[in-house]
Amino acid sequence: MISTVNGVVRAVHSDRLIVEVGGVGLSILVNAHTAAEVSIGSQILLYTTLVVREDSLTLFGFAHEEARTIFELVQTVSGIGPKVALSILGALSPEDLARAIAHDDVASIERVPGIGKKGAQRLILEMKGKLTSLTGSAEYPAHLPAWREDLAGALITLGFSPRDSDAAITALVSRLASDGIEPKNIALGDLLKDALAHGKISRG
Repeated sequence: MISTVNGVVRAVHSDRLIVEVGGVGLSILVNAHTAAEVSIGSQILLYTTLVVREDSLTLFGFAHEEARTIFELVQTVSGIGPKVALSILGALSPEDLARAIAHDDVASIERVPGIGKKGAQRLILEMKGKLTSLTGSAEYPAHLPAWREDLAGALITLGFSPRDSDAAITALVSRLASDGIEPKNIALGDLLKDALAHGKISRG
């Protein structure tokens, strides 16, 4: 088992890196986010998993050990292989994935290429409670106030990531609290307008 690779980046592609170790160039599959953070000639440490098939040996690499652990864990879900698992970690951070699972947020997960609605539902069902110890996600309760769930859903529908949606809502709650106002007493449409008007949030 190849657990880590420490070497010099010799080539960068959207889905893989070529890392030279001891004069040998290793092709390592990574998600686009990891690829975007490195440059040719830089030293890199990747936490890796070797996937063995009858006709291939494929090395997958991650910038953090936590991401590698989740990559291996989500593959225990029926129907999810290594490439879909890599797509999940490219689209959602470990924290976002844990939050989506805790909140039964099918919409956020089904946006991952190659997973679909049924795959997202199955992942939530089979992964429930398994990521808490890995991501420190215990602070995410299984159930949120109805108004917050509805507002988060509306923001995500408009293109916000789960993380940006959460940040926008937290800022909104803080503004309302300073005026002594309870969000649950305000119409969803007004909450949405306020979040959009004040939040400096990147979409997509």
